[in-house]
Parts: sequence; C-alpha cells; structure tokens
Amino acid sequence: MSFYEKLQEYKEFDFEDFFSKTRESDIEKILCKDNVDEIDFLRLLSPAAESYLEPLAQKVRKLSLRNFGKTVVLYTPMYIANYCVNGCAYCGYNVTNKISRKQLTFEEIEKEAKAIYESGMRNIIVLTGESKFHTPVTYIRDAIKILKKYFSSICIEIYPLEVDEYKELVAAGADSLTIYQETYNEEKYDKVHLSGPKKNFKFRLDAPERVCRAGIHSIGTGALLGLYKWRSEAFFTGLHAAYIQNKFPGVEISMSAPRIRPHAGSFSDIYEVNDKNIVQVILAYKLFLPRAGTNITTREPAKFRDSLIPIGVTKMSAGVSTEVGGHSCKDKGEGQFDTNDKRSVKEVYDAIKGLGYNPVFKDFQSTL
Repeated sequence: MSFYEKLQEYKEFDFEDFFSKTRESDIEKILCKDNVDEIDFLRLLSPAAESYLEPLAQKVRKLSLRNFGKTVVLYTPMYIANYCVNGCAYCGYNVTNKISRKQLTFEEIEKEAKAIYESGMRNIIVLTGESKFHTPVTYIRDAIKILKKYFSSICIEIYPLEVDEYKELVAAGADSLTIYQETYNEEKYDKVHLSGPKKNFKFRLDAPERVCRAGIHSIGTGALLGLYKWRSEAFFTGLHAAYIQNKFPGVEISMSAPRIRPHAGSFSDIYEVNDKNIVQVILAYKLFLPRAGTNITTREPAKFRDSLIPIGVTKMSAGVSTEVGGHSCKDKGEGQFDTNDKRSVKEVYDAIKGLGYNPVFKDFQSTL
C-alpha cells in the first residue's frame, strides 16, 4: 500500500462542512484525552480550536518535556548547487528564472564544510536544486564522503531517488532525508509544477517510503504552507507522518510548517497563513504524533521562532545562508529564498539558553 491510497480516502471529503460542524465542546473533549485519533487531529485544525490554543499549548508543553526534555538540536543548511530542471512556479530555482547558477567543486565543498564547522555546527542539511544532470547521485555521494569528516549528522534535501540510489547515499554517510511534498492537493500540485520530473506527484509522495527501505535513520516532512488551504495541508502532512511512523517504527520522524518566502521570480497565487495558524498547526501535530520532532526554519522571524520553543520545537536552523557556497565563497550562487531570521549561530544559541532550554550541536543518538 502507498500513502497515495490513504489520500484517496479523502478525495471527496468536504473539509469545510466538517469544520462548520465542529464545536468547541469537541475540542474540550479532546483536551481530556490521552490519545488523539485521526478525526480528533482534524478537529484540532478547525476554526473551533482557535479559542483553545492556550490550554492546548499547556498540554503540549507537558508532552514535549516528557518525550524530548528541554533540548533543541541546532543545524544549518549547506547549499552545494542551485541548478534545476523543474518549472516550479513558487521557487527561486525555477528553470526559467535568470539567476546566478553555481555548483560547488569538491574543493569548495571542503572549504564550505570547514567554515560551517568553525561556527560550532555538527549537523547539516545538504541541498541541491533538482537536476540529476548537474548534480548526479555520484556527485552527492562524494560530497557526503567529504562532509563526514566534519559533521556527525548529514541530512539530504535533494530530488527524489530510487531505493538503490538512496542506499548509496546512506552507505556514504547520509542519516536523514528532508522532503516536502509542497502540496498534497493533486490538482494544485499539477498547476504549480509547470514542467520537469517534479511534476510526478506520486513519485515524490512515495520518496519517504523508498528512503526508509534504504535504511535511513530519520525523515523530515511537511507541506509548503501557502500553496493551498493550510488546514487540509497540515492534516495530510500529519497523516503522511503517521503512515511512515507506523510502517517504519524504527525511523524517527520530524515535521515542519514552512511558509512561502520571497524569492526570484513572481508568484502571487498564495493562501494566507498567519502566525496564529502556524501555532495551531504545530500544536495539532504534537498532540497527534507526540513522538515526532518539530523543526522551525529561518523562514520565520526570530521573535516568533523563539516563542515556539516551549511548545515542543526539537530542531532549529541557525547561521543560515541559502546561497550556494554562502559560508565561504566570494562568487556565490543565488539563494533559493530570503531568510527571515538572520541571526548568527551564537545569537540563536544564546536565545535558546535564555529561555531555559539546552541548545545541542551534536546528535548523540545518531552518533551512537
């Protein structure tokens, strides 16, 4: 069974009608439960739940402390190429955008790795544009081998692969994969992916399963909020994470709620997602899947990111550059999007400490 079959169960589902029939009394009942089921989870994303964010947050704080303690793992992205063959309407890497394209040489990758290592970081995400021609699996594999000399945990955020290709990268040292479905609405997905292999909805949807079969340690997933209605997008993200967690219980799951940020090109077909909506999404995630981690990226402003830490954030990026070679190269490749939190690693570290939490540079569990 593929998660696509689970999606089809909700193909004709009337979300608006369901939300209109959800009452505050339904939310009060959920607050008294120890376990939240699928329908409860959907109710937590309803307008009726907006009046209960504070009691929901109090419950989530207790759950998060029980499951994760007061630690927040720090990581930073490392962009090694921005060549892309896809025509994604919402992305700065869109093949039609006239941006400065760059691919790091292996010497530049080592230089970039040293610069990031000196900042204190030991966890990185390696990112490329989606071009198998410019950044073949062999290139990514050899890059990972270089990076293993410096980092205890290497996550990859690249184009979807087959199982054997994922196995090659896992053998090289990749221990985590982040892949966003972007939108779970198949019609909207087809509309915003104008051309290129990314237009294949099902191949991307099944990528988490393929990498789990390849032996990956952890998965990060999410939808790009703003492409479609956030309540249904968050619901399907949660169902997808639950599906992976149930099918591959040994794989750690983390979830993110990224919002669209300004980028090269123009894209205006955006659904509004405000701060309160993001809080509601995160609270619903934590109650539905209390063992799943929560990642907050620099798409969000500093003050808002810090305010989310007490409701179960387990991972945060810091010292971020979305430019190719952004930590060490003079001739950088253009960034994927504009970041919102421009703080240095030390500034993020100090902010977490100031809230009484422990910022962690090294993923000890992964190392062990």
